[in-house]
Amino acid sequence: MPRVYISSVIDAPADRVWERVRDFNALPRWHPRIRDSRIENGEPSDRVGCIRDFHLQNGDRIREKLLGLSDYDMFCTYSILESPMPLTDYIATLRLTPITDGNRTFAEWTAEFDCDDSEAEGLVGGIGNDVFQAGFAALQRSLAR
Repeated sequence: MPRVYISSVIDAPADRVWERVRDFNALPRWHPRIRDSRIENGEPSDRVGCIRDFHLQNGDRIREKLLGLSDYDMFCTYSILESPMPLTDYIATLRLTPITDGNRTFAEWTAEFDCDDSEAEGLVGGIGNDVFQAGFAALQRSLAR
């Protein structure tokens, strides 16, 4: 089972970063690769079980389900329901941890999924760089002091 792990330090307090990423429907407001997003059936975007339906800038459509959300532990876990990527059983977690030295944020984004062995390296690299690292870089640019 391939695993993606990307971490970063964001030069902003964890509560400010969490405020930005907590909303499961807010990807277009902070991630440069996301064009639009909506929560299906008008559900609240912080309700475990809600489904976001969004488009990448290139027009690809992805549907994801919120599996867990904790304001106390500052994490959200979600699964991919539909995607053009050749993978299955995708589960990802975005987690923030306060860094008390300098009032910064340690951010981690992980994912595990199944795919053909021939696709694994490309998927791990693409998700890690184009999705996770690109998201952290955008947060750093928009929130850094």
